[in-house]
Amino acid sequence: MRSLLNRHAALLAFVAGLLAWELACRGLAVPVYVLPAPSAIAMAAAELGAARWFEHTLATLEVALLGYAVAIAIALPLAVGITRSDLLSRTVMPWLVVIQSTPIVAIAPIIVVTLGAGLAPRVVITTLIAFFPLVISSAAGMAAAPPELIELSRSLRAPRLREYTQIRLPYAVPYIFSALKVAITLAVVGAVVAEFVAAERGLGYLILFATSSFKVPVAFAALAILVGCSLGLYGAIAWLHRRLFPWSLVAPT
Repeated sequence: MRSLLNRHAALLAFVAGLLAWELACRGLAVPVYVLPAPSAIAMAAAELGAARWFEHTLATLEVALLGYAVAIAIALPLAVGITRSDLLSRTVMPWLVVIQSTPIVAIAPIIVVTLGAGLAPRVVITTLIAFFPLVISSAAGMAAAPPELIELSRSLRAPRLREYTQIRLPYAVPYIFSALKVAITLAVVGAVVAEFVAAERGLGYLILFATSSFKVPVAFAALAILVGCSLGLYGAIAWLHRRLFPWSLVAPT
């Protein structure tokens, strides 16, 4: 019994939390528009229909994954440039800090006005939220390569490309995948923020529409699906890490 509890402690705690939530809502007669019970959330999700949920979930995942891909395409080459050139590092890093320090929610309407109300502004917003940890962590990983190996590589007149592909990048793999895990959850957040500003589909749009119509159970159901999407994408990145680079798992991630 103790072994069973240890293996399924997280699941049992989750079920116990849902049960306590259900009993509290029923026992205290909490209005549905204030805090719906899990059963009310499940009923509202069933009433909306699987096709509608699939449509909104697919729209959110499309924006999140596109923004995530663009963030990777920008962040990794930029991290290489930062570790290779002190001048580039001194030039770019202040701008990265400024971008990260600027509230994306505040500039999201400006981006929508500039780029229009299509897919492009939502992808840009998602990219801005997701790419900063990728740049910082990847650059830190490449800079953490042992200096004696770098000196040995240069003393043997190895090309700079081999220095990165055979020394710096392998040492940076744990850092890169740690950043990839963080960035994928931020990409989902960015997609939702973008949908709050300008969208006609998506889970963020559905939450905004449901709360404005006092359909709070629908908003909670959309929130639960968002959490599930974030956990699933995080697990997929972790699986890729274990599958492709098992040797790097000995380092903290």
